Amino acid sequence: MLSLKKILETFLVFIFGALVFCVLWQVFSRYILNSPSTVTEELARFLLIWLTMFGASYTFMEKGHLALELLAEKLNHPQWLEKVIAFALVFFGLIFILGGSHLVHSIWSLGQTTAVLGIPMAIIYLAAPLNGLIVFVFGCQQALEGHK
Repeated sequence: MLSLKKILETFLVFIFGALVFCVLWQVFSRYILNSPSTVTEELARFLLIWLTMFGASYTFMEKGHLALELLAEKLNHPQWLEKVIAFALVFFGLIFILGGSHLVHSIWSLGQTTAVLGIPMAIIYLAAPLNGLIVFVFGCQQALEGHK
């Protein structure tokens, strides 16, 4: 699980860096060069989607979700709550895998592409099943740790 965490951290840092670069270039090209870049606006939007999706799974991996932490504190950290959370992660991870895969397949079949970049929209939507896979793996690992 440590390698998955390290890969996810590196991926998130890369996406965040690319997002910052895109936004800075957009501001520079718009206000300094007086010729706004059309590519960076769309790319920044898609990078933000991926950053949000994978950032959420990283937050679950770190057990840092605010609402879950507040609930755990209110209930004085009962053991059964961790099992419920683990099984909920597995369940919702499966939903994201299945629903996201169906969405990616449907969009790919339609051949829909982005307006400016011209890349298939299915690549953008691929964040959903990949995120679901990470959440599913983490949920399974968390559920198995509870049995030890």
